[in-house]
Formats: sequence, C-alpha cells, structure tokens
Amino acid sequence: MKFLRSLPARLLIAIAAGILAGFLLPEGAMTVVVTVKYILAQVINFAVPLIIIGFIAPSITQMGSGATRMLTVAILLAYVSSLLAALLSAGAGFAIIPHLNIVNDTKNLRELPPVAFQLDIPQIMPVMSALVVSVLIGLAAVWTKARTVATVLQEFQEIVLAIVKRIVIPILPAFIAVTFCTLAWEGTISQLPVFLVVILIALAGHYIWLAVLYGAATLYSRKSGLEVLRHYGPAYLTAIGTMSSAATLGVALECARKSRNLRRDIVDFGIPLFANIHLCGSVLTEVFFVMTVSVILYGGIPKVGTMILFCFLLGIFAIGAPGVPGGTVMASLGLITGILGFNSDGTALMLAVFALQDSFGTACNVTGDGALTLMLTGYAEKHGLRPSADSGDSAA
Repeated sequence: MKFLRSLPARLLIAIAAGILAGFLLPEGAMTVVVTVKYILAQVINFAVPLIIIGFIAPSITQMGSGATRMLTVAILLAYVSSLLAALLSAGAGFAIIPHLNIVNDTKNLRELPPVAFQLDIPQIMPVMSALVVSVLIGLAAVWTKARTVATVLQEFQEIVLAIVKRIVIPILPAFIAVTFCTLAWEGTISQLPVFLVVILIALAGHYIWLAVLYGAATLYSRKSGLEVLRHYGPAYLTAIGTMSSAATLGVALECARKSRNLRRDIVDFGIPLFANIHLCGSVLTEVFFVMTVSVILYGGIPKVGTMILFCFLLGIFAIGAPGVPGGTVMASLGLITGILGFNSDGTALMLAVFALQDSFGTACNVTGDGALTLMLTGYAEKHGLRPSADSGDSAA
C-alpha cells in the first residue's frame, strides 16, 4: 500500500489510465482533456522561473558564505562530474539513438480538438532572464555580504519548495495522465516500448559513470575507490526507495564514515554538500531522454552544438536543482523548452519517463558522492590541509 502512494506508482497509474482513456474517449470528451492539459501546463510553466530563482540564487549565497578553497574545489568537482556525464550521455545518444527502432510518423495521427477556453498564465520573466538574475543576485549578495538579502533568498527558497511540493508535484500525475491520453488518442503512444529500452541504456550509463568516477578518484588520491564503494550498498538501496538525496543523507554519511580511506572531516563537509549539488546520474539520464523524446515527437536529434550548450547549462541548473523527486528535470524545464524547443507534449513525456527511473538516478548521485569525497580527501592531503581540532580522526 505504501508503494501505491509513492510518486512512481501514481505516475504508472496515471500513464495506464491516460492511455486507456485515450483509446476509449470520444472526440467530445477529448475537448475537456485537452483543456485540462492546457491549464495544468500553464501552471507548471509559470512555476519554472520561480524554481530557477528560488534555488540557484540561495545556493550561490550558501556556497559563498563559506567560500574556502575546499568549497571551490568541491563545487568544481560537482560541476565537472555532471558536465562530463552529460557530454558522455550526449555522445552515446548520437551513437545509439539513430539505431533504435524509433519512427516519427505523424501522417496517420488524428488531430486533437481545440481547447474549450484559454487561461493564459504568462511567466514573470523568460527562463534565461531568470537564470541571469539568479546568478547576478547570488554573486552580488556574496560580494557585498548582504546578509538580509541572503536571508530573504533562503526564505524565498522555502516558499518555492512549498509550491513545488504542494502544487507542482501533486498535479504531475494528472498532467501526465491527460498528456498520455492525448498521445494515445492521436496514435503517438505506439512508441512507448522504446522508453523501456532507453531506461535500461540509461541504467548502464549510470554504472559506467560510477566506474569512471571511482577510477579517477583512485588514481588521484592513490587510495582504493573500491574500498569506499563497498560501503555504499545501504545508501544506494535507500536512495532507490526514497528518490531523495536529502532523505538518504543520514545513511550516506554512515556509509562514508565506515571507509578508512576517507578523512572524517572531509566526509562531514563533502557528503552533505554533494548531496545538494552533485547530480551526475540525473543529468546523464536527462540528456539521453531529451534526445530520445526529440526523435519521437519532433523527428530528429537536436544539433550537436545545441546539445553541447544544453549540457553546459544543465550542469549549472543541476547545482541549484531542488532536492525533490524529479528536481533536476523540473529545474531545467526552461532549458528543455528554451534551448531544445520542446512543447508541452515533450515536457510531459520527459517528466513521466524521468520520474519513473528517478530513484536509480538519485542512487547514482548519492553513490557518486563517495568518489568526489575521496577526491577531496586526496586534495586536502596533497595540499597539506589539516583537519580542525574538533573534527574526528580518520584512518589512513
């Protein structure tokens, strides 16, 4: 029963109900479905700039308030990991997706009826403007030590998080249900089996990237990454069950502290930080999925230059993404619509398929934090950065 109340279960039910309804409903009923879909899409799109400002700007002030060399290195590690994972996924997408059995056939699709009425809810500002505003306000608050502004931004983040948790996420099943209903009614749903293959490919990508991270950490720190990784089983399973890095944080700390190759003060600093800014698994998955959705709905993969730009910006968005199920794709909806040109059908498909595998993406994120913490340990020891007097000792 607990599983049935979880977001993946609700999404599965929504998808099944939407597909069934799409095969059965007459054209008159589809007018209502299309109208509901339009209104829900307006609400979700309106929230996107708020999510960007509400999470990226406060994240910058939080990092800036303790801007030490270790913090800078940690942020760079998280960004580079997410960026390289995204580029790896994009490369795999260009190599694999053209060989998948994906057919873009719109000739035989039925045309949806128009909406019954329009309820336009314009965004408060364009998405890219929201990103620039977030970065400038966050940096300026750090430079001027504007504590009041930083406090306001923290409270605004809580407000936006409440909007995401109480409005955006609860309406996702309904939005996805009506979207799949329209896709089934049109005839587009015939491509659904492709996503099962795509999810398996994404899971393989997670394990490949974890191998790369722990291999790099071993080479840099000259300590065994496998010794760290072998303690991460409970954290991986907890992340699968909770779909939340924050909810897994306690278990992840416990697992990391068991490793004799991680310094205790670095663990206490790095694991909580990376839980909020290191989303390599989610980023890797999203890149591969947007390329697949683009082929299914729009007939082709985005251009190489477009995907590279998307990957670089997605790494920034991932650092400020909310720690909720589907947070990475929610925070980057503006990129998906603004850079890749997706419409509501594309974003709905992304939200649905991404959420169905989000637990595994979170598990990859959490497990990858151990590798970055090992890199931080190696950096501290190479540069003679000693633990503070009140921090716990670590085994060599």
